[in-house]
Amino acid sequence: MSQVLEIERCDLDIKSNKRSHHTEQNGEDRLIVRRGQPFSLVLHLKAGSPEFNPEETSFTLIVETGTLLGKESDTKVSFGLKDSTDDKEWSASASKAPGNTVALNISSSPEAPIGLYSLSLLQQGQSTSLGAFVLLFNAWCPRDAVYMRSETKRQEYVLSQHGLLYRGSATRIHHKPWNFSQFEPGILDICLKILDEGLNVVSDTDQDCSERRSPVYITRVLSAMINSNDNQGVLVGEWAEFEDGVHPSTWIGSGDILRQWADSGPVCYGQCWVFAAVDCTVSRALGIPCRVVTNFSSAHDGNGNLLIEKMYDEDGERLEDPDSVWNFHVWVESWMARPDLEQAGFDGWQVSDATPQETSEGVFCCGPVPVSAIREGELTKKFDAPFVFAEVNADVVEYVKLSTGDFVTFSGSTDSIGQNISTKAVGSDKRRDITHHYKYPEGSEEERRVFEKAQHRNKLQKKGEEPGLRIKIKLAKNMVVGSDFEVYSVLANNCMVAKSCSFMLYARAVRYNSTRGASCGFISDTVTVTPGEEKLLFLKLKYSDYGKVISPDRMIQVTAFVNDKENGEYHKAEKLIVLDEPDLEVKLTGEARVGQPLTAELYLLNPLPEALQDCSFTLEGVGLTQEKPITIKLGTVASKQEAKASVQLSPREAGFTVLLVDFDSDKLKNIKNFIPMVVMSDALSPSLNTIAMT
Repeated sequence: MSQVLEIERCDLDIKSNKRSHHTEQNGEDRLIVRRGQPFSLVLHLKAGSPEFNPEETSFTLIVETGTLLGKESDTKVSFGLKDSTDDKEWSASASKAPGNTVALNISSSPEAPIGLYSLSLLQQGQSTSLGAFVLLFNAWCPRDAVYMRSETKRQEYVLSQHGLLYRGSATRIHHKPWNFSQFEPGILDICLKILDEGLNVVSDTDQDCSERRSPVYITRVLSAMINSNDNQGVLVGEWAEFEDGVHPSTWIGSGDILRQWADSGPVCYGQCWVFAAVDCTVSRALGIPCRVVTNFSSAHDGNGNLLIEKMYDEDGERLEDPDSVWNFHVWVESWMARPDLEQAGFDGWQVSDATPQETSEGVFCCGPVPVSAIREGELTKKFDAPFVFAEVNADVVEYVKLSTGDFVTFSGSTDSIGQNISTKAVGSDKRRDITHHYKYPEGSEEERRVFEKAQHRNKLQKKGEEPGLRIKIKLAKNMVVGSDFEVYSVLANNCMVAKSCSFMLYARAVRYNSTRGASCGFISDTVTVTPGEEKLLFLKLKYSDYGKVISPDRMIQVTAFVNDKENGEYHKAEKLIVLDEPDLEVKLTGEARVGQPLTAELYLLNPLPEALQDCSFTLEGVGLTQEKPITIKLGTVASKQEAKASVQLSPREAGFTVLLVDFDSDKLKNIKNFIPMVVMSDALSPSLNTIAMT
């Protein structure tokens, strides 16, 4: 008869296990480990009980997650002791330790479902609870589907709590700081709650729990649950009215959003970069390497023909159509193997998109789809390859609708979609261009091959310079919000005969997703352009006109349109203006040391010719602002006057962190800055006297 262990208590050895499993940033209140890697426990036996003898002791360990009882699903597994742990399956080994204790080593399967587990010990029909633990994906385990070879990349894409999001236009790219905050207290529980409230849980709870072994499945669930279109997901998308919620440009981190959702349901409001940043937070919290990616000139192909078809009337006014080109769009890439595709070459970065644009299998979600499949035109690969392919590689065709009802093709582009696809570089704050990951160089033989594979029969032929009218737009060098400035269009005649044309130049506010706002400038002329001659048309854009209609994106679309009615020819040029924002200056004074006061001084000059109302600064930093943002309300700031505030911080954690600051008001929003710092813990550390960033 085997010896029965009389267990007094179980020490989960939380601190040591977290260190070896790269989960120490989660805090020390409970055991959090990564799958496919051993973790250790210590069983303390009751006083006076026999010492552990591995030759005479036999017991079974049981791990269980979810509600499905069955080894076949891998949600409840029973296993006995071995001489050593096995890194391919759930296994355990035990040895005698000092002080009448038992050292127990347990290794989880690298394919086990992630989530909250209970652990119990069964001997002679009696079960003893040893505690609970959370199991995550493991980018450090070669047998895990999310394994990533590079330690520097694992640090960036799993462990980093800070990042940069890219916005603006393809020619004026701006970065915005973001706190992912995946290790802040309570965030992991919220991420697990998101999984528990997915649509698949409602339809088949047991199957959902079993499927959590797959990062492909988890990533698809998150792309549906970060938006709230089909469920009680995290964020409500909105692109027009924000009075009953938070303007998307105001957010500076995921933590506040996730806590609000956990407390009261869907949070108002989000747009693409917010959806993507929250998706990245949850993915990293669960152990999936993830990064945020921005695609400039991003197509939304409404009918799936891989063409963006723009319609205009004879005066150059845009008509409604199902297609659009967003000035930028933001999604995430997650790193994983794709055994479900049953074909080599599609492991690695996968695109998924939580912004609710189109439905996929009846649900507002998108992906994951391999980036390599997009590059190679493999549009049958799951999930949603045609839609993502069009976002980065669609052609643009432009038509004029004549008064007769007929349509005339007058322009188009094969290379304007999918420009400067950007993500933060590993280990630095530089921007990395990854356009080549998504497509071959425009016009190359490889690009032709990809389009043939994608059955893109409507590809426009690239044209060289031909005789005819040429039109372009020139912008001023300094276009700061609040200032007046001039733009002009150049119309050149490369023909051998004179041309009489209607020449128009107009401007209107636009949102980043190409939604058109009100007009803020227009001028027209009827001109005769002789051979070789150029005509200029000037348009002054005044703050008194554009200030009333621009969105917080601070974007103005300038369009030049030429109608050569005698020959039935139309020509168009467009330029997107992203107005420069005022500098937000952040200065830190004091020592960046745990428990010591650190003062943040904030300054912003109001550049507008009118006062700003409802002004405020919001600060957030991991380990700096006690889990929630700090908001300082200032009231009114007069024209050309300075908004300023002083905030005292008390760092509570040593190590690298980033302080993010946002300025908000009625007329100026989305003004952000950040300042990195290393918080010291020992008295011998060098002091931080003054750091400034503008």
